[in-house]
Amino acid sequence: MCEIATLLTVMGGAGGATAAGATAGAVASAGAGISALQTIGTVLAIGGSLYSGIAGAQSAKAQAATIAQQKEDEKALTAVKEQRSRAQFNTQMRKQYAELAGRGVSLDSPTVMLLGEEAAREMSFEAQAIRSGGIATQQELTHQQRIAKANGTKSLIGGVTGAATSVLKYGPEVWPELLA
Repeated sequence: MCEIATLLTVMGGAGGATAAGATAGAVASAGAGISALQTIGTVLAIGGSLYSGIAGAQSAKAQAATIAQQKEDEKALTAVKEQRSRAQFNTQMRKQYAELAGRGVSLDSPTVMLLGEEAAREMSFEAQAIRSGGIATQQELTHQQRIAKANGTKSLIGGVTGAATSVLKYGPEVWPELLA
């Protein structure tokens, strides 16, 4: 900056000295303005990185909470499905017993007992299939929940790292006393 003022002084003589002084003052003022803008920009970069990290972590936390609620809903839904399936099998078994009794077949005959055992096995198999499907869905949701929590941690660490990078990259230019 001083080089410009010196150059103007040499080129302009005495009249140029006044112009050079004014130019040097303007250049110094512009330098102070640029320094202030650098400071503001650095502070905004640091704050923006931190805010971004915190916002990402909060978003991930909300997503994990939503997934936890989905898991609870899935657990309840699985129980209801299993209960309805068992009730449906029981209804079908009663209808079958009523039809057999209406035809005059003794309910303690080996054929009726075999049919009852077969229906009970099918009911148990169906209930286990429903339970297994519900457990698989809950496990998938648990993994999604863990991923959401990990992404939140990653976002927070990224924000802090970004802020630290801004301080280390631009801090010495803006705040030279950091180097001392």
